This record gives sequence, C-alpha cells and structure tokens, in this order.
Amino acid sequence: MDQQAIITAIHSVLRDTLMHPHLSAFAPEARLNEDLYLDSIQLLQLLMHLELDLGFEIPENAFSRDDFDTVAGLATFLGRLGAGASAAGREQAEGQEPGPNVHGEEYEDIKVHCFVSCVCDALKQAGIDHRPYYFSVWDADFDIGPDRVLRYHAPSISHDLFRNWFERLYGVDLHHWYRPELGKADNIATLCELVAVRPDTGSVMVMLDLYQLPERENKFNQNPFPHYVLLEATADPDIWLMRDPDYRWEGELPRERILQAVDQPTVAGGWRFDRRQARAPEPARVRDYFLACFRPDANALTDGVRRIVDAHVRGIDGLALSGLDEALRELPVISVRKYAYEHGFAFFWRELGLANDDFEHWCDEIEKLITGFRALHYQVLKLAQSQDIGLVADIERQLNELDAIEFGIKGELAAVFADWCAFHGLLASTACEQEVA
Repeated sequence: MDQQAIITAIHSVLRDTLMHPHLSAFAPEARLNEDLYLDSIQLLQLLMHLELDLGFEIPENAFSRDDFDTVAGLATFLGRLGAGASAAGREQAEGQEPGPNVHGEEYEDIKVHCFVSCVCDALKQAGIDHRPYYFSVWDADFDIGPDRVLRYHAPSISHDLFRNWFERLYGVDLHHWYRPELGKADNIATLCELVAVRPDTGSVMVMLDLYQLPERENKFNQNPFPHYVLLEATADPDIWLMRDPDYRWEGELPRERILQAVDQPTVAGGWRFDRRQARAPEPARVRDYFLACFRPDANALTDGVRRIVDAHVRGIDGLALSGLDEALRELPVISVRKYAYEHGFAFFWRELGLANDDFEHWCDEIEKLITGFRALHYQVLKLAQSQDIGLVADIERQLNELDAIEFGIKGELAAVFADWCAFHGLLASTACEQEVA
C-alpha cells in the first residue's frame, strides 16, 4: 500500500468507523492533535482499527512521543511497517541523537501536573529550584471508584500533601480562596476581585474546564477537562491573560469565556499565593519530603490497572471487556506524570555533579516506562474491541515489565538520594531533623 492509499485509509477509518467530526482540515500535513483534534485515546483507536481491519501490525515499541504528529507522518510510519522496516533500527537511530544536558541551563523542564506547574511557576520567577517539589508527582494520587474506572480528578483526591509541603519547603502560604459551600456566582465574584487586585508578585490560580476553551491546544481533549491555570487582568477589562504553565501556553482570552469555563459544574477550586515569601528549602526539609513521598515497594498505577483489568476480565459486578476502553480512558493523563522522575534525578545529579551520560540512561528508562504505558493502553483497547481473551496474557506481561522498569528507576533514585544525604551530612533513613555528627 503506497503513501496515498494509506492516507485514504486513515481518512476512511476516521470518517466511517470512528465517525470523527473534525475532518474539514484533513490533509497530509494536518496535525493529528492540533488540527484534527484527535486526543491520545482516539489516536490509539485509529491505530487499533488500522491494525484489526486493515492488517497493519503495530509493534509495542512504536509508541514514542514523535511517531504520530501529522497524517503524513503516520502514513510514513505505517508504510515502513508494510515495507518490513525494523523498529529496532529506528530506535537505534533515535538513540544516537544527543540527550539532555542535566547540568546545562537549557535543560528541559517537565510539566505533568497542573497544580504543581502553577505553584512552581512562582518559584521559577523567584529563581528557586523547583525540581524537588516533583518528588510527590510520579506517584500522585488518582481515583478508582466502585465502578472500577480510573480517574485523575475526583472529589476524593486532595491537594493537601502538595499544599502542606509547598509551604514547608518554600515558605509560601497557599490560600484556598475557593469556598465549595458557596455557589458558583459567589466564587466567581471572589475570583474577579482577586484578579483585579492581584499584586505584581502574586498569583491567582483557578480550576476551570479546559474543554470549554477549544482554542487551547492540548494532547488529551478530555471532556470535561478539569485544569488549573493562572489569571491576570489586562488594560482591557473584558480581556484576561490566561497563563497555563502546565502546557507552556499563555494568551489573552475574553473574560466571559474564561468565567464560563470556571462556571462548569465539573470543576471547583482556587488558590492564591505570593512569590515574595519564597525561599530555597533547607536540605533536611528536602530529605523529609522525599521520604514522605517515596514508595519504593509499590507502583500504584500498575497495581490499579491490574485491578481494573482483572475486574473486567472476571465480570465482577456485571463488568464487561467492552467497558475497559472507558475504564482506562484517563490512563495517559496519569501515566505522563512518570516524567517527574526526571526532575528527581536532575535535582540529585546537579547537586552531586554526576555524569550526564548516566543521567541520559535513566531518562531513557523513564521514556521506556511511559512508552510502555502507551503500548499497554493500546493492548487494553484491542481487548475491549476484539473481546479476544488471549490478549490478557500479553497485558499481564506488559504490566510485569512496567513494574520491573519502575522498580529499577526507584532503586537507582533511592541510591542517589542516599548519596545526596551523605553529601549533606544527613541520615537517609529517618524523617527526623538530626544531622550526622
């Protein structure tokens, strides 16, 4: 099948099978997310139908960040598969590209949690290293309800750990201005007042439904999409500046559009803080925070996915295999948090002056972990669609492999943490304030 035939097949699957409504911009150069509004789940569904219906065999190691950017890029990838191209060869070529320099000023930031990204924005403006704050992100809480559905946002999830440790580490008071016992109108009135009187060093943070702002490009297109942003007034009272540190975006939007997104019943929350209070954390505080967050003997996400898959396979409470696609729909939003491991390694590597090549190795392991979650998600969607119980063994194997990778990452992180504690004359096995004599 040549390039044009593959592009035609992609269009047919989107139009006839997935009944995708955003095809007016379809073209070889169209970007899958930004132009065609395909979120990560829809992209996996597209690949699944191309495999099940048209015979393309999608290898597990194909799910890297840049494989599927445009229609033409996806068609080229599929064409290589048809031509028998080696996925291993592609990985080797990609592996030859220079990796990040952990000791350089240009070292790439990690943005994987909207609450964390918003409060860390103040630290970066104050010139304070925010990387230790990410210790709690890679295993941050998620929800699995009685319906066995994985959710990144739920009433049961609290930001208390983030709030308490931000204040303890950096000395910045996080004031929760949003009062859930009040109605939306009262909270929106408070928001408008806070934005109007915000000091230059202050931040006004609010949760809104990002899905209501379609001009905002994102990789998930969840509906609803609860998300924290920062707001500022402009010279025009009808226009606000919305800053979204989690997606590295800022821009001016109509005030009423923003307030409409805040007014949605699926979102509630808001904080204010001032970076004038910010200070660099003492090593003992960083040590205590790491110990409070670190879970060396458990991987909550793989454990949770196991429980969900098992419940659907066994038909507990009437669950069916076909429900797995919805049950794990938000897996990409949660698994991307694993990139926070890079900040953990980067913080210790920079303080200890360790070799950049070793840092790159662990970045590769982290990338392997996240790519593995994408491949796992793909297999789960195939199981839900095909009802082929034989896929369960592959899913169990993938979960075991993900566990092995993540335990390896945690083991190395624990070792370098111990070295960092010794460097600062601290005990690494207790949360007390006592220093080594």
